[in-house]
Amino acid sequence: MQRLSLIPLADTLPANAGVQVAGAKNHVRRPSIPAFYLRHLWMPLVPFALLLVLLVVRHGDLWIADRVYAMEGHAWTLQSGFITQDLLHAAARQASKAAWFVMLLALCLCLCARRLQAWRRPLSYLLLSTLLATAIVGLMKRWTHVDCPWDLTRYGGSHVYYSLVMHRPGLAAAGKCFPAGHASAGYAWVALYFALLGRPSLRWWGLGVGLGLGLVFGVTQQLRGAHFASHDLVALGICWLVALALHRLMRLPQPASAAAGEFA
Repeated sequence: MQRLSLIPLADTLPANAGVQVAGAKNHVRRPSIPAFYLRHLWMPLVPFALLLVLLVVRHGDLWIADRVYAMEGHAWTLQSGFITQDLLHAAARQASKAAWFVMLLALCLCLCARRLQAWRRPLSYLLLSTLLATAIVGLMKRWTHVDCPWDLTRYGGSHVYYSLVMHRPGLAAAGKCFPAGHASAGYAWVALYFALLGRPSLRWWGLGVGLGLGLVFGVTQQLRGAHFASHDLVALGICWLVALALHRLMRLPQPASAAAGEFA
């Protein structure tokens, strides 16, 4: 009968196996924020911060408003104009609301039609993002207590100017003009960029729609004396952050180029 030789188990393992096992026990994989979201955070953040410094700290707000005010004959002559007030302010605001309800109707249709189910999450995301962004801007306007340009003595009003970084007394009598609510009704649609990431050929068109609407709405209000440029910029920043954060929370798909490291 042949004798079997017993080889100790330790002799069959690599010399560093114990270290590897111990290291595996001690190593806990921590969840990390994907590069896609970090990239879409810091790349817009750099120009946003620079522009905010120029407008607020370096008084770019006043520089722009002074020239607009002088261009209109040292009075806000466009405040009640048909194009600026009736068309690009009142009518445009209603059009933005109507677009939201059209998206809601489209979502209801997608919920009923199985062949349209791929659009359910993008439309749900778009509705939530635009609603949250405009709601946050609206709430901030109530407690930031910032005046509109037309309220300031510099432009024919009765209030003293205080920048965003200056302490101001008497908050009870202050205005409700920051951030820019009307501009947010346009900038909120930058969420189209993220909603259309699954359709790479359309996402840039979506971004252009949001930026274009917000820019038109914002410039309109600046011409009317309702807002400084920084009010519009902060509204854009809020809308972008809401769209980015909600995309992360809802775990919507990312394009292949994002995984490859490109700015999708």
